[in-house]
This record gives sequence, C-alpha cells and structure tokens, in this order.
Amino acid sequence: MIAALTYVVVAVSVTLCLAAVWYAVRDRLIDDRLLAVAALLELGVVVLLVAGLLGLGRIGDATERATFVAYLVSLPVIPVGTALLAIKEKSRWAMGSMAVGAFAVGVMTARLLQIWMAYA
Repeated sequence: MIAALTYVVVAVSVTLCLAAVWYAVRDRLIDDRLLAVAALLELGVVVLLVAGLLGLGRIGDATERATFVAYLVSLPVIPVGTALLAIKEKSRWAMGSMAVGAFAVGVMTARLLQIWMAYA
C-alpha cells in the first residue's frame, strides 16, 4: 500500500468531513463542489483497494489479513452511499451523514496503514 496515497485519502476525507459539517451548520444542500470532493475521495479509495489487494500476501497474520480485506472492500461503499443519501435526502441530516461517512473513511484508512506498516 502506498503511504503517501493513504495520507492524501485521509486529508481528503477530513476536508470532506469539515465541509459537510459546514454545510450542515449553514443548512445547505449538497452541491457540485461537495460531490467533486466525494468523487476524489472515491477515486483514492479505489486505488487503495487495488494496491492493497495486490500486496495482500505481505500480511502474515490471518486475522489481520481478514481485517485488512474487510476494510478495503468496505471503504469504496461509504463515499458513494453517503453521497447518494445526501442527494436523495433534502435535510441537514444528509450532510451530517456525509460528515460521519467521511470521518469513518479517514479512520478506516489510517487503520489500514497501521496494519500494512506492521508487516512492511
């Protein structure tokens, strides 16, 4: 897994989280800028998925490998799901769910890096 890409994904997820909180506080609906940040986050997560699956053999412990794969496979679903929910739901709670989803992506990506670095 590429450490620099992981840091970029975490930074984009923090940016999306803060922007979604700001939108929720201002009672604004999702717009193209927020969708562009979510799409950028999705692109980074998909690249992490491919890189992680290609280097899966480096992780020796079966439990850690299972956790790693579960996080890798789950991550691409979160930005898409929260973006679709924010488009469908026209309330400030949609932005709250997008903020929580972006926070979850950041935490799960940081955990992926921890697992990867333990076996690097």
